[in-house]
Amino acid sequence: MPPPPHIKPENVLKRSQELIAVGQPQAALNVLHEHVTSKRSRSSPIASLEPVLLQFVELCVDLKKGKSAKDGLYQYKNIAQNTNVGTIELVLKRFIELAEKKVTEAQEKAEQVQTTLDTAQVQSATNVEDLEALETPETLLLATVSGEQSKDRTDRAIVTPWLKFLWETYRTVLEILKNNSRLEIMYQSTAHQAFDFCLRYTRKTEFRRLCELLRNHVQNAHKYSSQMHAINLNEPETLQRHLETRFRQLNVADELELWQEAFRSVEDIHMLMTLSKRPAKNIMMANYYEKLTKIFLVSDNFLFHAAAYNRYYNLLRQSQVIMASGQAAKRDNPQVSEEALTRYASFVVLSALAIPVISTSRSRGALVDMDQARNNKNTRLTNLLSMPAAPTRAGLFKDILGKGLLNRVRPEIRDLYNILEVDFHPLSICKKISPILAKIGQDSDMERYVGPLQQVILTRLFQQLSQVYESVDLTFVNKLAQFPEPFQVTPAMIEKFIMNGCKKGDLAIRLDHVSGILTFDNDVFSNRTLHSGSASGSTENESVQRLQATPAEIARSQLSRLAKTLHITCMYVDPSYNQARLAARDTALTRAEAGAEAEHEANLARRSVIEKRKEAASDAIAKKQREEEAARRVRQQQQVEAEARRLRDETRQRELKRVRDEQQRIKRQEVEKQLNELKGGMKLDLEGIEIDDLDTNAIRMLKLTQLEKDKEKKDRVIATTAKRVDHLERAFRREELKHLDEDYEHQREQDQKEYETRKQITLEDAQAKYKESIALKRRLGRLVDNYDSFKSSISQRRHKEFEKLRQKADREFEAEKQKRVTQVKAQREAEKREREEAERREREEEERVAREAAEKAAADEERKKKLEERRQEAEKKRAEADAVAAKQMQREAEAEARRLARKQEAAGPSAARASPFGRVREAAPMTERTPSAENAVAPPRIAGVKPGSWREREAARKEAEAAAAAGGAAPSPSPGPAREQSPAPTPAPAAAAAAGQARSGYVPPHLRNKGAAPESTTPDRSASPANGASAPRAGAGWRGGAPAMREGRQDSRDGSDAAPPAPKPRTTGGGYVPPHLRNRQ
Repeated sequence: MPPPPHIKPENVLKRSQELIAVGQPQAALNVLHEHVTSKRSRSSPIASLEPVLLQFVELCVDLKKGKSAKDGLYQYKNIAQNTNVGTIELVLKRFIELAEKKVTEAQEKAEQVQTTLDTAQVQSATNVEDLEALETPETLLLATVSGEQSKDRTDRAIVTPWLKFLWETYRTVLEILKNNSRLEIMYQSTAHQAFDFCLRYTRKTEFRRLCELLRNHVQNAHKYSSQMHAINLNEPETLQRHLETRFRQLNVADELELWQEAFRSVEDIHMLMTLSKRPAKNIMMANYYEKLTKIFLVSDNFLFHAAAYNRYYNLLRQSQVIMASGQAAKRDNPQVSEEALTRYASFVVLSALAIPVISTSRSRGALVDMDQARNNKNTRLTNLLSMPAAPTRAGLFKDILGKGLLNRVRPEIRDLYNILEVDFHPLSICKKISPILAKIGQDSDMERYVGPLQQVILTRLFQQLSQVYESVDLTFVNKLAQFPEPFQVTPAMIEKFIMNGCKKGDLAIRLDHVSGILTFDNDVFSNRTLHSGSASGSTENESVQRLQATPAEIARSQLSRLAKTLHITCMYVDPSYNQARLAARDTALTRAEAGAEAEHEANLARRSVIEKRKEAASDAIAKKQREEEAARRVRQQQQVEAEARRLRDETRQRELKRVRDEQQRIKRQEVEKQLNELKGGMKLDLEGIEIDDLDTNAIRMLKLTQLEKDKEKKDRVIATTAKRVDHLERAFRREELKHLDEDYEHQREQDQKEYETRKQITLEDAQAKYKESIALKRRLGRLVDNYDSFKSSISQRRHKEFEKLRQKADREFEAEKQKRVTQVKAQREAEKREREEAERREREEEERVAREAAEKAAADEERKKKLEERRQEAEKKRAEADAVAAKQMQREAEAEARRLARKQEAAGPSAARASPFGRVREAAPMTERTPSAENAVAPPRIAGVKPGSWREREAARKEAEAAAAAGGAAPSPSPGPAREQSPAPTPAPAAAAAAGQARSGYVPPHLRNKGAAPESTTPDRSASPANGASAPRAGAGWRGGAPAMREGRQDSRDGSDAAPPAPKPRTTGGGYVPPHLRNRQ
């Protein structure tokens, strides 16, 4: 059963388009969202649902409805992921394209707005009244409120919302595509697009979130690996795609300088490479080690930085050898030249030299380096470098010397190595290294190693000074530790370095600030030694050049040296000592060989016992755990049920209480509402009245009582007030009568004084104003001549300027007019050419149409002519066929007449035969037979029997040809006057033609009604021959006997003793004629 029309995708899409057309995109989105998230849409075909989704995501992007888009796309993924993955990719790509397009449009709009603002600022700057005022109050206020520039505010208002939506789009698509092997390629490409987004717009926070999101997806892929269509990281193709994505993530983190995310990306890459069953490509590993060098350098971990550079150089060298031998493809190996190898070799040696001998970390001492956290960190970093053991400074130099890198590095790097690691020159080490540091500082990439190298140089300086001096002057040390600008170190930095080395246990120096002396600790019983867990360790201490052992070292090693010396002396002095030692060793070996087998068997037995005990213990533990787990589940189930019951009871009680409270609240609200209405209209005393005890009737009684009280009080006040006002007004009137005349005189005097005062002031003002006007007129009268001359000069100058401008305008007008005329002429000529071209095309088109019409008319005429010729030819052939048929019918009729005549002659006039219907019919007299019937003798015909032999047919044919050649037909005798003896009529030529046509079996349409004989008078049945002789068959021929007989039998069955009605004359022959109808025509 098909779904209702209102939920078909086509109808939903049409409805949404109608809503969009009338300006209701939100309503259209609601319609599409309801359809997409509906369960009924799962049965819709994908081909019909895809346009709905495309329209849906377009509306979501336009309206910034990211959550709605997420819901719809999740539903669509569940519908189509098992049948058509391509449509999911199409919809998601369209989603991302629309979001990116909106961001681009927002950027263009922001640029336009910024351009408009800049233009407005320029115009406002030109209209500034005070050019010295650099800041207006508006700009100062805006700068105080917001420190951003106008472009930043514009971008934040216009571009940032769409950037946020685009970021949400990438997150939504990644969430939809995660952990799906059928959508893995789309997932990786979307991740790459998200990386490009973060890099293009420098979105560091979003990049961190994106890295964490991808990391969680990989972890969930391990957790939910049993789901349908889940990815399998054991597949090489899937793992390779994840590796490429992580390398892209590492590159973006490097460009954004997010080193913590870069380090996490390196850990992710290392984890994926450990899962891979085939090794990674050299070009990928080269990128891996290169990024590790940057990460370790930024984190000031120079030891692992040098180790990473060493691995990177080894990989480049290996790739060069493989490429030279042609054993691998070029795309799988990094391309490197000899100059690049020399540069990288220099970096390898320089990074190894920059490893500090004294640890620069801020820790509480050397023993802190031995804690578990430090070991775990070193183990992690070692695993990232795929090294069997943690690297050391001495180990790196050993590897460098073993591979001969000193022969490939730059000369200054080689000299630096010799100065620091080979030569012994404490008084000139800084002086020799200063030119090398200056040259290294010129290279921007190598300049980063100058600071660590200074630490190493100072360490070597103090180590070598301790071999030569017991104490030195601090000023002398400061003079020795001189470096070129801008790498100069201060005495405070040197003192800080000494204190740090002593704190770490790498240096044994005492500093006396009073005397300014540095003293190297040579106490025999001192325990201050280089700690093995420090940054350099005892191995690095061996690389320091030694002139002689210190007293402390001599005291610590005297017992071991004494033991070695005594052992060697005994071997030379007492031969039996050596023999006893050898014999003891042989005895121990023999005893070990004898008891080896028994010990091995004992160990095996013990091992089996231990295994059994372990299995028993593990089984007991497992059983106990299962019992505890069962008991825990039971308790947990009971707790859950009890908690559920408690929650149900609490919910029911809360619901009942809520209903009661709601009823009371509604009742109280109604009472308060009524009381407020009463308070608004009257003063109501509610003291001592509880609101909860009131109802509608009580409130009505309160209202009526208060109304009565108010009315009575108002009446009393009105009566009292009216009486008081009446008495007061009468008293006022009596008192006024006494003072009316006096008040009138006083008012009259005041008005007269006021009038005189105002009159005097007006006259004085008029006189002063007149004097000022006269003085102004005289003063300005002296300026009239100057004014007129100045005005005339200005008018003349302005007139000249106006004339110049007018002439210039006239010239420009003429030039523009001429230009416009030329343009109009050219335009008209172009229009004329176009018009002529159009007319030519129309004329050619009309000629072509006319030519085609003429050709078509000629072809129709030719076709009609051919049809007419074929028709005439067919008519001619048909006429010839009709003539031949007519002649044949005529000959057959004549032959039939002759046969009938012969039959009648043979039967005789007196022969009578009973008719089939019991009636006696009279035969026609022989005198009325046709002449041709006398000469023709034909064999009798039996109904239903085929004609005779071929001789009979051949004879009949020859007779017919002879009759046709004669060209005449036998005349038909006129019928007799008497009805009783009506002779049988002679067949007419038309009847003969009909008989011939019946003989042939086909009658043409134009002859079917033309050969009928005229209707004759029906003969009297009483006068018919009594012998029942069969009547002549008019045109019966040799065919159609059986049907005619059947017709006769039917007529005989339908007949009665009464005379049957006269049958209609037969117009055509060719069929069987029943016996009772053979003589009626």
